[in-house]
Amino acid sequence: MTWGDLPVGQDLKKSVEAALLEISRRFFGYHLVKLGNLSSEVSLDQCPIKHSVTVLERYPNQQPDVQIKSTLVASAHSLPFAESSVDAFLLAHELDFAHDPHQILREVDRSLIPNGHVVIVGFNPFSLAGLMRFVPFQSNRLLKDARFFSSMRINDWLHLLGYETLEQHHVVFSSLLFDRKFKRLDKIEAFCRKYMPIFSSIYIIVAKKRVVPLSLIKPKWKPSPKFSAVNASMRNS
Repeated sequence: MTWGDLPVGQDLKKSVEAALLEISRRFFGYHLVKLGNLSSEVSLDQCPIKHSVTVLERYPNQQPDVQIKSTLVASAHSLPFAESSVDAFLLAHELDFAHDPHQILREVDRSLIPNGHVVIVGFNPFSLAGLMRFVPFQSNRLLKDARFFSSMRINDWLHLLGYETLEQHHVVFSSLLFDRKFKRLDKIEAFCRKYMPIFSSIYIIVAKKRVVPLSLIKPKWKPSPKFSAVNASMRNS
């Protein structure tokens, strides 16, 4: 699946990339992992992490935006990374189409270093797109198959794993289901982003892995000796 398979997918991709432009500048480290087909096509040119790896379920076919040399064919439910070895993860709608999203988050948590970042892009079930996907006519099959997890639910999962949500963005205010040209109306979108962000079609969650360090606590009491010293007598020769 690519962005082109979604209604007005290329416009959605540009909106996500524009929102991630400033976010990705605050990531630091050595390794960035893009999980899934849609994540692989998202460009993060301003990200300081230069080594980017893409994880796909199958070998990429006719995807010019994906670099073959930096692509791993593996399951997202069992990532081929060592524990605490990745600095940042990008999951663009990966949880929306996953059979077991909890296992994916557990694998991300295992591979991510302490204080590492994870970015999750998802469809909003409370948006017009989330409501219109139940309409039997003029609908897209891919969006009907999507899980549409709410941002509150994703935040609850992240908090259970010990993550702190740093920021949350709401982008794209349209139905997404009708195959028509996506017209970006700046005034309407600015109004919705300011006063009705809960109705956005796509949300972006940026979270940070928090690990509480284990510090040695010294006891305040001192053990009393079980024996007492006895003065030894010396004989004069």
